[in-house]
This record gives sequence, structure tokens and C-alpha cells, in this order.
Amino acid sequence: MSRPPKDSRWFAELEMQVQFFDLDPMEIVWHGRYVKYLEVVRCALLDKIGYNYPAMKESGYAWPVIDMHLRYVSPATFGQKLKLRADIVEWESRLKIDYLITDAESGKRLNRASTTQVAVHIASKEMCFVSPPVLFEKLGIEAE
Repeated sequence: MSRPPKDSRWFAELEMQVQFFDLDPMEIVWHGRYVKYLEVVRCALLDKIGYNYPAMKESGYAWPVIDMHLRYVSPATFGQKLKLRADIVEWESRLKIDYLITDAESGKRLNRASTTQVAVHIASKEMCFVSPPVLFEKLGIEAE
């Protein structure tokens, strides 16, 4: 398993504020909204490497999420400012991204998550067992 160096450019961070429509009847962020938060920061990361969903489609590959894990540590509440972070941690045969959601002011961890995506050749609908060269190109590394 390959891991980028600690000073890698393969991460994205952003801040957002919890909105009322994200709350459940207990007045905390509904657990399903965290999936949206992961998507928001994942898109920021994919934009950063120049390979967000339109570029994926143009390259001939779809990258469906095939696995997702979320660990809830502490609830987020209305108006709270969150820091969302996404890091690419694997890329040879799949695209694995780790996430961290923290309170933007205190740094307290609220949620840790990961997603795994695989390349699917759009024309044949076949899953690739090795990531296509375009991903390595976007990451600025040579295919192994």
C-alpha cells in the first residue's frame, strides 16, 4: 500500500458551518449528512488534482464509491463551524481517501471516515483491477 509523504499535495481542507436543514429531531447533525460532508471535501480534493467527476467521465472512467466507513465521535450542532479534511492514501488499484471532520475552533475530532472508489471503464462497464494511467498522471507520479 502506497502512502503519500506527510507534506503531500494530495489533500484538501475546507470549513463549513452546520445548517438547520442538516439537523435531526435531536437537534444534532443527522448521521446521513456526514456522507454529504465527505462528498463536499472529496470534490475539493478532486478539483485540486484536476480529476473531478467531469474529468473522470472525459477520461473514459467512472469511479463509483464501493466502500465507506464512518466513525462518529462527537455530534455536530447548528451553527458549529466544521473543518473537513480529505487525504488520498491509496491509488494503485483503487482510490482510497481518508477524512477527518473536526470542530474548526477547538480542533476536537467529530468524525473520522474513509471511502474506496474503483475505476470502471465506461464503454465496457468493466472494473479495472489497476488504476488507469490517467490517475497517476493527475497525481504527478509514474505508474508502478
